[in-house]
Amino acid sequence: MYGTVKDDIAATLQEINDAGLYKNERELTSPQSAHVTTLKAEALNFCANNYLGLADDPAVIEAAKKALDEWGFGMASVRFICGTQTQHTALERKIADFLGTDAAILYSSCFDANGGVFEVLFGERDAIISDELNHASIIDGVRLSKAMRYRYRNADLADLRAQLEAAVAAGAERKVVVTDGVFSMDGSYAPLDGICDLAEEFGAMVFVDDSHAVGFVGSGGKGTPELFGVQDRVDIITGTLGKALGGASGGYVASHQEVVDLLRQRSRPYLFSNSVAPAVVAGSTAALDLVESSGEKRETLARNTELFDRLMREAGFEVLPGTHPIRPIMFPGEDGARRAADIADHMLGRGVYVIAFSFPVVPRGKARIRVQLSAAHSEDDVRACVDAFIAARDAVG
Repeated sequence: MYGTVKDDIAATLQEINDAGLYKNERELTSPQSAHVTTLKAEALNFCANNYLGLADDPAVIEAAKKALDEWGFGMASVRFICGTQTQHTALERKIADFLGTDAAILYSSCFDANGGVFEVLFGERDAIISDELNHASIIDGVRLSKAMRYRYRNADLADLRAQLEAAVAAGAERKVVVTDGVFSMDGSYAPLDGICDLAEEFGAMVFVDDSHAVGFVGSGGKGTPELFGVQDRVDIITGTLGKALGGASGGYVASHQEVVDLLRQRSRPYLFSNSVAPAVVAGSTAALDLVESSGEKRETLARNTELFDRLMREAGFEVLPGTHPIRPIMFPGEDGARRAADIADHMLGRGVYVIAFSFPVVPRGKARIRVQLSAAHSEDDVRACVDAFIAARDAVG
């Protein structure tokens, strides 16, 4: 009976709330943008993954509208039955060409993409060596595989070497080093050049989830492999269409032709999930066109990031080092989670929308407000955000 279970769940929810960890969802009454409206007020949005401001770009919206008339609302099918339109294969080809890989395959999300790779490619005689701060989707995907599992300290090449040595000593056949390109809570980059060097030394493949980089990191927006000059040394790249590339939904795996072909045959999230919706495919294609045709948005994003970082440091805030538009403002200590949450709430009252993160999303004692800059923000927007931080700190303490 549900009665006892209901009480147990209610007690758990109360524990979450008492610890200051309850996640309230604030409803937007506007499209996603640098400026949004909530049920309570208008606000500057500094907590979306809308890095290039394409979520409400007119060209992206127009492409999606047109696709509704031309391609319909949904596919009502998985890809291998009757869920593949010519625009699906065209977008896959476009992603592969953009990233410089043989082929690409679309998934309903990058979570599904990461969940669909490891079980297919790595068995009990193989080894997966994964960064400790990798995204939850990678962790879940690795758990689905019967491969031996090794974890190395975040971006620590010495520890990575030690784990590779352990995998070799255990007799592992296939080996793969798995990392986020950008660690989303810290805004830090994986040292891909060093990772590739070690992978080659130990005969391992390299897998990179580049969700927080594709479209705006690197001189051409092609992500962390481009930034580190290792595009031809990374074997598997996963990413999302739900951040810089339009911000809707959908993910992909870009890799060698044989890898993609095998995923089409055996990857369960691909085989048993509906195809990406036609309007999303068309809008994402238009977003990728915009990424390829102009570097102006990337330049604006870089300027906004540098300005915010400089002003916050001058104001005395603790900002984690880095150049990525994810800028974590730290609130350390036992009371950090509550202070971060109070400051975020106060800022919303001043018309600036940010979100506080605390355990278990980040380690205990390392609470933060993760600010995310966008090319859609103006310089005045950035300065208003900093002013709101200062006012909230003065009010909250």
